[in-house]
Amino acid sequence: MAVKRALCAAGIIAAASFAHAAQPQGERWSRTPHGAMLARILPRSVTPAQLPEPGSAGARLLARYCVQCHHLPNPPMHTAARWKAIVDRMVWRMRGGGNLGAVMQELMQDVSAPGADEVDTLTEYLQRNGQSEMAADHPALRTEAGRIYALACTQCHALPDPRRHTAREWPAVVQRMRGYMRWANTVTGESSLRTTPELKTGDIVRLLQRYASGSDMR
Repeated sequence: MAVKRALCAAGIIAAASFAHAAQPQGERWSRTPHGAMLARILPRSVTPAQLPEPGSAGARLLARYCVQCHHLPNPPMHTAARWKAIVDRMVWRMRGGGNLGAVMQELMQDVSAPGADEVDTLTEYLQRNGQSEMAADHPALRTEAGRIYALACTQCHALPDPRRHTAREWPAVVQRMRGYMRWANTVTGESSLRTTPELKTGDIVRLLQRYASGSDMR
């Protein structure tokens, strides 16, 4: 029992240290003259402790390097196939490259870039925990609800396979995504922002529940 308590305490300390490690970098970019621009790149959607495999080397590298310029990305944002090019592009920018010229150089003057081995570890971690994409020939995509689902969700990331969550979990996931879409001013159900037909999240939820993990509704 004493050993168990000690291991538990060690885990709590490690998680706290991990979360704290990401904080200074986030504070750095938020205080720069370009902080408002950088804040628009990603929503604040996940904390270091909420990452997949939070104690792994890959998760630690993600929290160390990526928050130097924006909020922490969530590995399921992209598929394994897409993450390699994205990591390569981000590392290039951390080294001062990119299409913003002098602004990019200024942004990156205090930013540290990962080494070659760290890039490999980070890429492998993101690919291992990447999004499971819905097959292009999935029968759900031939329905009107499926068309709306694809139109809405591919604005920001790969189209998630409905089996990624259970029918019970999907409503909360869709609600959370709707909040992110509202934050990004993309197609939502908000009349003040809408320039296209209203996003019918109820139809999307029902479609996802029908094809969800463990569902018998098909």
